[in-house]
Amino acid sequence: MAEFSGELGFEGRHFIHNGTFGEQQEQNVSVYLEPEWFFDWDDGKQRFLFTPFLRWDEHDSERTHVDVRELYWQRSFDRWELSVGLRKFFWGVTESAHVVDIINQDDGLEDLDLEDKLGQPMVHTRWLSDAGDLDFFVMPYFRERDYAGAAGRVRPFVPVNTEAVLYESSDEENHVDWAVRWTQVLGDWDLGLAHFSGTARDPLLLPDVISGDFLIPYYYQIDVSSLDIQGAKGDTLWKLEVASGDRFDGRYTSLASGLEHTLVGVFDTPVDVGLIFEYLFDDRDLDRPIFDNDIAIGARLAFNDAQSSELLAFSAIDVNSRAQFISVEGSRRLGDNWTAALQMRFFSNIDDPENLDDLLDPLSSIRDDDYVELTLARHF
Repeated sequence: MAEFSGELGFEGRHFIHNGTFGEQQEQNVSVYLEPEWFFDWDDGKQRFLFTPFLRWDEHDSERTHVDVRELYWQRSFDRWELSVGLRKFFWGVTESAHVVDIINQDDGLEDLDLEDKLGQPMVHTRWLSDAGDLDFFVMPYFRERDYAGAAGRVRPFVPVNTEAVLYESSDEENHVDWAVRWTQVLGDWDLGLAHFSGTARDPLLLPDVISGDFLIPYYYQIDVSSLDIQGAKGDTLWKLEVASGDRFDGRYTSLASGLEHTLVGVFDTPVDVGLIFEYLFDDRDLDRPIFDNDIAIGARLAFNDAQSSELLAFSAIDVNSRAQFISVEGSRRLGDNWTAALQMRFFSNIDDPENLDDLLDPLSSIRDDDYVELTLARHF
């Protein structure tokens, strides 16, 4: 069986404030294409999937790019599976951050939430049993993160030079990473336990001490174990993600935990409202993580209509600085083949930079990058 499908999208962004740098614009138009070819044979035991991605951006030449999201062959046996190629895997249960999601590199050109991923070259096996499923990954090649260019918005004060990358490993991008993950369902609870060893996906951005004009990504080695749990009790989902890692400057811990309580059919309507509360923690001071000691509060609205209308809004507030990030995302089908999506990002209570440390703070550099985005997508 062969199938061809995909999505063609037209995206417009309006930035509420003037750009911090002269090259930055308040309006931006972008177009993307993501087709998908799927083949299966041998009574469904073998499959092949190819998903390329192409984007053209009006102002940021770095955001105009081509990528392969997935390109792999898979063979299924009685109790196990084998796949080879570029794949995407998502780990995580919380809404505001995913501290256990580590297999794929983030596509830093797509969106601030870093939900879009690059395809990871790998050999993957999965063993299926009543005691749980066991996944094993061998990743022989590392993919570096891309960043917005000088004309792009939502970027550091100093542009990132992706041509001057540093690695802790002498093997650089050819270091062989590996990971293992066990998942099981125990009653109302979904459990995931994993370990990853290899090159960290999120680099440190170091100042170029020679020119001072760029930041240089430094990809270090990491060993990190993680646990994710999600349990349903009545109309409430309880969620936990925790990761403990060891790297060049010692051990660190990151955590995302909380709940989502659903109010079904509010005011005798078809609308369901999910109330979200999460706490985020990360003790890696050197990285200046955005969510290091934050509380996230939000709501998810499912209108349960023929157009599959939905809305997600949340705010994350730093407990120490009171810096605030607000996100609103909504979507609605328009007929059988079109979808309209709305996205808004706002930043508040972020002080102007006063020294080098402030300049390296990721929130400080995007404090004037509030924007509203509308996307119209054609599905085929």
